[in-house]
Amino acid sequence: MTNPPVLAMLHTVPGLVKDMETLASEVVPGLRVLHYVDESLLQDTIAMTTPGHVRRRLVNYARYAEESGAQALLVSCSSIGEAAIAAKDFVSIPVLRIDAPMAGVAVESGARIGVLATLSATLGPTTRLVRDSAERRNKKPAITARIVDGAFQALRAGDRQLHDSLVLAAFSELAAECDVIVLAQASMARVVDHTQGELGGPLVLASPDSGMSQLSSLFLPTTHQQRR
Repeated sequence: MTNPPVLAMLHTVPGLVKDMETLASEVVPGLRVLHYVDESLLQDTIAMTTPGHVRRRLVNYARYAEESGAQALLVSCSSIGEAAIAAKDFVSIPVLRIDAPMAGVAVESGARIGVLATLSATLGPTTRLVRDSAERRNKKPAITARIVDGAFQALRAGDRQLHDSLVLAAFSELAAECDVIVLAQASMARVVDHTQGELGGPLVLASPDSGMSQLSSLFLPTTHQQRR
C-alpha cells in the first residue's frame, strides 16, 4: 500500500482551514493535509510590517513541514506571502503563495487591474505580486489598489454580513474602472458569487481556487505513478 501525497498548509485565520482542505482535496484526491495555524503571524505583521521574528518563524514552519514529510508548504495568508517565499531558501520542498496563480491570471486577463483588500498589510504584498507578474510578462497594466475600510474589523468581530456588504460596496465603486478585480485575501473569496450579477462587468479573482491549481503539477504526476 502506497503512502498518500502530503501537503502542509500554513494559515493565520483558523476559519479557513476546512474550506482550504476541501479545495485541495478536490484538486488532488487522496491528498493528506497537515495544517499549521498561527494567528500571531498576521497580528504581528499588521502591527510591525513583517518583523524579523515573523520571518524566522516562517522558516521554522517550512522546516517543520519538510521534517513532517510534506512535499510542499502552501501559505494561505497573502499578508505574509513575501516573507514565506523567502523561507524556500532554507528547505528543499516548494513553498507556495496561494495568491501567485491569481496574479498571473489577472495580468493575462486585462490592462486595468484593481486590487481590493481589507488590510493594508495585504494590499502592499498583493499589489507588488501583480506588478512583478506583469514585469515578467513584459506587460504594463494600470493597477488601482484600494482598502475596504472597516471590513477586517467587522470580520474579527464576527459580523460577516457587514464585512461582505462593505467589500461589495467597494467592489461596485472599483468595477467601473477595471477589467479585472483581484480580491487580495482568501477571507474575501465568498463574496465572489455576489459580484457576478451584471454582464460586461470585470473578471473577479480570488486566491483559494486558483491557488490550489498549482498543486496539480506537484502532486498529480506522483499520484498517477502510484496508481500504475
